[in-house]
Amino acid sequence: MKRAFVVVALLAAALAARVDPAGATSECRGFLACVPVAGPWVVVPVSRQAPRPEVQYQLTCPRGFVVGGLDAELTDSAIDVWFLGASGSPVAPGRTTSRTIVFVARYVGAGAKAPTFRPHAGCVPAQGGGRRTPTSVTKVVPPGRPTVRRVRTVRITTPRAVAVACRRDERLVAAYSASGFRTAKPPSPELVASLSTRPALALDHITVVGRGGDGRAVVQVAAVCAGGR
Repeated sequence: MKRAFVVVALLAAALAARVDPAGATSECRGFLACVPVAGPWVVVPVSRQAPRPEVQYQLTCPRGFVVGGLDAELTDSAIDVWFLGASGSPVAPGRTTSRTIVFVARYVGAGAKAPTFRPHAGCVPAQGGGRRTPTSVTKVVPPGRPTVRRVRTVRITTPRAVAVACRRDERLVAAYSASGFRTAKPPSPELVASLSTRPALALDHITVVGRGGDGRAVVQVAAVCAGGR
């Protein structure tokens, strides 16, 4: 009874803290305790050249929760969406996923002007679980998490520069930025076109200058770092 009360209390606290409730999506289907978290409408780049460009966007669950289910709303069926998960068996919340989840999207069609998608995550109470380490005379190690993402998500109301850096004991191995809109409905092509972003990479950080978007735009900037303690 006490454990059930704790779960209910955690769920109530997380529900009170969330900003973007999910609609008629299925990220929480099948879970007794689940907090739905929705992102903005993320702009997917359009190109007919191969390889097609991708966009990444990270969602974060409330503290004490891990990602248990996923869903997405698309403005075009030619948007290919998947997520980044950790290796390990069995595939399960807290093992394949963590408190954060990174969605990756690519537009594979030919006619859309401003395709967007809205990511959804169903967050469930975190549970402990060990990782099995194989035994062998050969020096092998199980898959782990050799990188960490340093992420900032900001609203663009005036022209501004957003910088994200690795820590001193880390090295920058990749970086990305994503644009989105906090709107109830998918943004129009004109609204999408009004937002401009200009990324610049340095030795240990990425800086993105964003402007436009009519005060409804968000920009997420991430540095993928390795080598930390």
